[in-house]
Amino acid sequence: MKVILPVAGKGTRLRPHTHSKAKSLVQVAGKTVLEHILERLQPLAVSEYLFIVDDQGEQIQQFVARQLPQLPCRFIVQQQRCGPAHAIGLAAAQIAAGDDLLIVFNDTIFETDLRAISQLCADADGLIYSLEVEDYQRFGVNVLRDGYIVDMVEKPDTPVSRLAQVGLFYLKDGARFMAALAESIAADERVKGEFYLPPVFMRLIRQGARFRAPLIDAWLDCGTPQALLQTNARLLQCNQAMAGVAHNCLLLPPVHVAAGAVLRDSIIGPNVSVAAGAVVERSILRDCILNRDVRLFNQVLADSLLGEEVQLVGAARKMNIGDHSLVIMQE
Repeated sequence: MKVILPVAGKGTRLRPHTHSKAKSLVQVAGKTVLEHILERLQPLAVSEYLFIVDDQGEQIQQFVARQLPQLPCRFIVQQQRCGPAHAIGLAAAQIAAGDDLLIVFNDTIFETDLRAISQLCADADGLIYSLEVEDYQRFGVNVLRDGYIVDMVEKPDTPVSRLAQVGLFYLKDGARFMAALAESIAADERVKGEFYLPPVFMRLIRQGARFRAPLIDAWLDCGTPQALLQTNARLLQCNQAMAGVAHNCLLLPPVHVAAGAVLRDSIIGPNVSVAAGAVVERSILRDCILNRDVRLFNQVLADSLLGEEVQLVGAARKMNIGDHSLVIMQE
């Protein structure tokens, strides 16, 4: 199996955190988004990982070489931004006859058992993983008949389907898929000026291919700061750890404190991730992500995301308050 990972893109919704790093290298629950995704691919027998990168691709290449040197990888640079289907098509030369193919987009972290692919695809040509959603108007959805996809609708006005596509696709015949993708681009099948995957899949369906839409267990968005914090809280339920040093602290789980982090005289949690090298003193944190080498003193923070080497220093307040008082402090 070959795996294509389109990791290009500026991640504008995650700014300012993506001004200096690729969006797949943003931290959540003690790891980068990319690490969470790659961990979920480990049950598969992958012969090569094909990363589609942009001008920040060197960051990703260095990160993979440092953290996951055992992975058989190839990095392909997307020079022009012409949409996700165009990006995936850049890997066509690496897909040979007989290769099956998994495409994984990096905006979300999925939860599903990929070992079930063979069983799910026994009587189909591919899988377009889905999740049933209420706000179907925000997504591209799969329309089913007798268990197979017969149509795809982008952001429908009426509830023709609630099965949102989650950016995880399996193709039993990777070479056939790439041929259809090339045909779609040659026919200039653009949506708002860019090339997307649904026209490619619909071309294959018209040619007789059959696709199922298996449901995943969870679809964890990492595309905005608020979504990243929510995903952090979800992942910490099974990824909490205390590998750093804590002096005179109260830890309210779940928390993840990396080795090399130091906490003093603080209340940490719930739902807090602290990266290596961070120092937190005399502070209260809830629902926060602190990246590498953050320095935090005399702070009360909630729903906060701090990038690498941020220094945030506050002043402790002195108060003399009598019985039965109500003090409301707002900025």
